[in-house]
Amino acid sequence: MQKITPFLWFENGAREAANYYKSVFNKEESETDIQTLENTPSGKVEVININILGQEITLMSAGPFKKFNEAISFVVSCDNQEEVDYYWDKLSADKTAEQCGWCKDKFGVSWQVVPKRMSELMSDTNKVKANNVTQAMLKMKKIVISDLEEAYNQEG
Repeated sequence: MQKITPFLWFENGAREAANYYKSVFNKEESETDIQTLENTPSGKVEVININILGQEITLMSAGPFKKFNEAISFVVSCDNQEEVDYYWDKLSADKTAEQCGWCKDKFGVSWQVVPKRMSELMSDTNKVKANNVTQAMLKMKKIVISDLEEAYNQEG
């Protein structure tokens, strides 16, 4: 068991979210541990433990509490544009929440879908090049690696 596990409280639909996240991230079937608690102050509560790409996550349906917001997000580190496109297409459900590689899924959970290449370009010791990449990224919704590289290669 990992030391720290993200825990997401859903008003309802945690089981649906767990199944959706597993379908997006896991290429093979993975186990889902579901506990049902009866007669709680919230009524029936479901606690669902899943593993996506080696990360244990707990989801709970327990009635209204607080809505998810962008203060907490999951970062999906992508090797190439194909992965960026795949995860973006699967996770982005709220067009008004898209900015700089951030998106929000149909459950209200925030994600950052970012290529590893972006970090490499933005951390270049040439501050002008790194700033060009940052400025290009700030104008994007979904990150496009070729556009970042074009910005990187611009003359100062």
